[in-house]
Amino acid sequence: MTRRSRSGRVAPADDVFAARKRKPVPHEFVLEALAPLGPETRPMFGCLAVYVEDKIVLVLRDKPAPAQDNGVWLATTEEHHAALRPEFPSMRSIEVLGSGVTGWQVLPAESPDFEEAALRACALIRAGDPRIGKVPGEKRKQRRTTRRDKP
Repeated sequence: MTRRSRSGRVAPADDVFAARKRKPVPHEFVLEALAPLGPETRPMFGCLAVYVEDKIVLVLRDKPAPAQDNGVWLATTEEHHAALRPEFPSMRSIEVLGSGVTGWQVLPAESPDFEEAALRACALIRAGDPRIGKVPGEKRKQRRTTRRDKP
């Protein structure tokens, strides 16, 4: 429906400028637990990436398929898996990232201890645990520097 403004010009329909509805935040309790750190969120692969300062720490996922990877993704590296496993028995590699062990690990939403594990991860992040969190692009920068330094 069009409307005329006071000047007589035709105004576009309101629905054209209506704000897009935002998707609900998956596992919003995680952001509440990290609130003291002032986390930032950004969309990533249809999920919600969570950053604290310059590090990506988590990805929150709740998508229809594949449902087995829904939950909280931990930004970590393979060297930390053994140390994190006692704290997160349900932690595993993310299947949509391919077969084999991945640096990223998921706390599956289908796990009976999901909320408890996710809140434990938040506590570790608040405490500054170095096992969780990655500076995006850091590995690529290191490789470039190493290659340039070689004669």
